[in-house]
Amino acid sequence: MKYPIITIKLTSSAIAIASLVSASIASAQNIYVGDWDNSEIYQVTPGGSVSSYQGATRPEGLAFDSSGDLFVSESAANQIEEFTTGGGSTTFASGLDSPNGLAFNRSGDLFEADHDSGTIYEFTPSGQQSTFVTLADPNGMAFNTAGDLFVSDNYGSTISEITPGKTISTFATGLNAPSGLAFDAAGDLFEADSTAGNINEFIDHGGVLSSTPVVFKSDLSTPGALAFDTAGNLYVTEQGDGELARIAPNGTITVVASGLGTDSSMAISGIALPVPEPSPAALAAIGGAFMLLIRRRQK
Repeated sequence: MKYPIITIKLTSSAIAIASLVSASIASAQNIYVGDWDNSEIYQVTPGGSVSSYQGATRPEGLAFDSSGDLFVSESAANQIEEFTTGGGSTTFASGLDSPNGLAFNRSGDLFEADHDSGTIYEFTPSGQQSTFVTLADPNGMAFNTAGDLFVSDNYGSTISEITPGKTISTFATGLNAPSGLAFDAAGDLFEADSTAGNINEFIDHGGVLSSTPVVFKSDLSTPGALAFDTAGNLYVTEQGDGELARIAPNGTITVVASGLGTDSSMAISGIALPVPEPSPAALAAIGGAFMLLIRRRQK
């Protein structure tokens, strides 16, 4: 039996509605920030309201899994704690050596940068641990769409690229204590050049990522962790000022929250944003977009 092929042509009105959907989803995203000095994790709304989310022993890396559970590397306790959406918590992994950055790949495996041992561990969703690779001083981590893992080396001032087959190559050199890493939707890599006070951008050119950075934003106060929301805004922890800043795609910067942490060198260390479910307004917009498409097809 042959089925008809249905072709849907997006009109300008439908595209506009889709943009509203994206904006609605992005507006629902809270930001989670680790306060290393006070052993605290904060929840920050897009409007800048700050509340205590969970206590954690010297939190470093933060990462959400696909189900909305928050994983936190507790550097002083040498473990990874999992905080569930229901409010409970459990120790996901222990016996680590000053755990730092965290990142999930598309298969749901968790990768952790063991700062003192120089080891990057891979954990399956069930918690099975294996050694992925060893580096000098792994710090921030981010995956590209091809599954390659990019890792910043804070002391060596480099970024390494590691393929799924564990081949390691030096991606970029000559940086200034690189810390957080994050990819945007276009495939560009952003890096917090912490001692220079810059955020650098490595631009994707047709699937080839340039290893020569351009300065995306300068004059920051010890930028640390980085994370994007669904609208393309980049969030950065400014450790020197104890602030959480939001940088729009056009470079406009806004201080979202201040007074986070008390130790200027290590105050706010990790940052993560969950992928939220569409709000009722977003679902209504999606329905409106489909109705618009159907009506235009019937004319």
